[in-house]
Amino acid sequence: MSAPTLLMVNAFIGTANFKKLYQALGYAVVTEWTERKAIALVRKTPPAVIVADFFHQTDFRDRLSNLESLLATAQASPATRIMVFYEPAHQAVLDRVAARLRIDAALALPVDEVKLRSVLEDWRPAPD
Repeated sequence: MSAPTLLMVNAFIGTANFKKLYQALGYAVVTEWTERKAIALVRKTPPAVIVADFFHQTDFRDRLSNLESLLATAQASPATRIMVFYEPAHQAVLDRVAARLRIDAALALPVDEVKLRSVLEDWRPAPD
């Protein structure tokens, strides 16, 4: 069985710090730096896991966060697990987005590595 793919969407530093952990857990890590490229990848080859930084800016006119387009695309792949890292100050906005779009896990920054490891271990597919 090939390694499950973990898509790391790097808007900021939050997701980048854990690449070695993802690899140690047996994930093949793919990095995309823009949401648009991440969306194209999810449409073409849905990953087992998406890990992305979530943020809110008051100047967004038609959306609440940086990830809504990516999250909407990922809804079509129910087997793909979605994890976001977020600033605690953005909790209320995250809750509003999560009420509309599936987010399987949300970890506040700074991320608790033990909790991150535990979630990703639970999400690994069982060996054949």
